[in-house]
Amino acid sequence: MLNTLLSLITVFTLGSADTKDVKVTESTIKWEATKVVGGGHEGTVILKEADLKLKGSELKGGSFVVDMTTINSTDLEGEWKDKLDGHLKSDDFFSVEKNPTAKFVITKVKKTGNGSYEVTGDITIKGKTETISFPATLTESGDKVTADATITLDRSKFDVRYGSSSFFDDLGDKAISDEFKLIVSLVASK
Repeated sequence: MLNTLLSLITVFTLGSADTKDVKVTESTIKWEATKVVGGGHEGTVILKEADLKLKGSELKGGSFVVDMTTINSTDLEGEWKDKLDGHLKSDDFFSVEKNPTAKFVITKVKKTGNGSYEVTGDITIKGKTETISFPATLTESGDKVTADATITLDRSKFDVRYGSSSFFDDLGDKAISDEFKLIVSLVASK
């Protein structure tokens, strides 16, 4: 009975939205992190799976799962790249052995203009879930639709402590900003 009720609520909320599988090989997620006093790093992480829910040409929902074992810095090479990539995967940062995926699920979409939206959803990193909101755009080109967003997250809410002045005093110029960005571009067929 409860499952039937939830299904009806979902149908009512989404209307006749179609679920489109995202082409993970054509989609990208880039990350950017900075130090409190200058400098920073950037890189990528690979999508494991994703979908967009569309009603006509309007965004109504969606989700994505990230393979955290693929976290990769793109601004370094050689030994320094290997060290940073290994550190990001360690318990100091994302504990990828214990938490191999991160997930985002849209819970609410508000249209703000032609192809523009305010998206709200639940993101889970390291087993901790937070509700976030951010602007997103949806564009159509040929037989494809692309959803783009820049998402700013506070890593301290996900117990990512290394170099965080939210957890440690006297870090000085070694402090790493708690905020980091995910630049997301999800590509699906219409």
